[in-house]
This record gives sequence, structure tokens and C-alpha cells, in this order.
Amino acid sequence: MVASLLSGVTQAEVGTVVDVPTRPGVTVRYLWQVPAQPRASVILLVGGNGGLHLGADGSLGGMGGNFLSRTRAQFLQQGLAVALMDAPSDRQVPPFLSGFRQTPEHVADLKALIADVRQRGQLPVALVGTSRGTQSAAAVAIALAESGGPDALVLTSTILTDPQSKAVPKMALDTLRIPVLVMHHQQDGCKLCSPADLPTLLGKLPAGYQVRMYEGGGNVGDPCEAMAYHGFNGLERRVVQDLSVWLMDSVLR
Repeated sequence: MVASLLSGVTQAEVGTVVDVPTRPGVTVRYLWQVPAQPRASVILLVGGNGGLHLGADGSLGGMGGNFLSRTRAQFLQQGLAVALMDAPSDRQVPPFLSGFRQTPEHVADLKALIADVRQRGQLPVALVGTSRGTQSAAAVAIALAESGGPDALVLTSTILTDPQSKAVPKMALDTLRIPVLVMHHQQDGCKLCSPADLPTLLGKLPAGYQVRMYEGGGNVGDPCEAMAYHGFNGLERRVVQDLSVWLMDSVLR
């Protein structure tokens, strides 16, 4: 099902809500927004529990302040088509994606979404995760390394340690054969994302990965939440621009 959102502004600004069949009886909904001349597509995987409550009108009932949710317009300005992914139809109540991000079912959902975005845009597709979304992005890119995976992987505010599930450095990152970008704040205060633990991640990545580190900006509230350094508060435009330049150089060279 595809629902166009009409409100007197451009289609890029409004977007289209898409429901993709993924597993038997299950769909995944995403918000699809396209600039006038797109050069690549990004699938944005928010952190936290991943529950957007994405309405048929494109409204977000949750996670609207997440770094990736709130920067969608800036991705569009950089010439990138945006797919903002909600939790699947069978995970629309708590705990949403919590405990689900590294399952075969999650891989199946994202494989179908990647295929739909690739067909819809006819462009290279990058998975971009932030915080808990990096666990989704990395696990899926690894699982689909042989077929059906993304053309590039971007990890922002990566989960580097995790007592409850597999942190990103514990994954088989060395099997990846796609460009990888790591973006992190030098003052990230989230205990699961300490910059001191970055070497454990970088030591597992394949040759050719790149890193972008940031300083300053705003730091408000819980250090693991979106308006702290962890969410690149005040640095959004710079981070998105850097990401976009890297992606263009990586997949369109």
C-alpha cells in the first residue's frame, strides 16, 4: 500500500507512506521523501526502541526528536532520497524493536525494505543507523553481505558495549565488503557509546573505512538521548553534510 500525502507543499517536503510486505502477514511502514534530483537513497534507522508510530499521513507518534528523524530535511537538501523506517506491523507495541534488532526476522524485514527502496529510487542504497539503530544497520549489512544488502553502511553514535545484547564491535564486521563510515562525538556521555571504546570497533572494520569525529554543540538531558552530545545536538547540518559528501564519494565514484 502506498499513500500519497497531499497538503499544498512539494512532494519532497511531504513524502509518501509506504507499507512493504516482508514476512507472512507482516508489513513494514516507512516514510519516503525524494528531492528534485536524488543521487542516492538512505534508509534511516532510529535508535531507542525504534517505534515511530508512523501514521498514514506521515506523522510521527514517537521518536520525532531522534537525530535521524529530525534531520530528514537536511538529507533531502543534500540530494539524498530518504526512507525513515518504523517498527514492523507485528512490533507496534512495547518493546517495539528492543530485543529484535539482531533477529532473522529483522533481517528479512530490512531485506524487503532495501529491495523496495532500491527499485523505487533506482539508486545506490545506504543503511544509516544511530545509537541502537547501529545494531540494526550493522547486523543486517553483515547478514546480507552476499545478496540483497546495502551499498554502504553509516554508523552514528555506535553502540560499543552492551551488557544485554551484542554490541556492534562484537559482530562479524570483517566480512563486510562495502564502504563504511563511523561518525561519533568526542564527548558522547552515553555509557554504551564511550569514545574510549572506539578502537574496539575500528579494529574490526574492513580496510578502507572512514571516521568523522565531532566536538561541541549542545548537551541537554540524558547523555544517551537525542539532545545530548550523543545526538549531535547543534551539529546536525555539519554531520549530515559530511555524511552526504562521503556517501557520494563512496558509491558514485
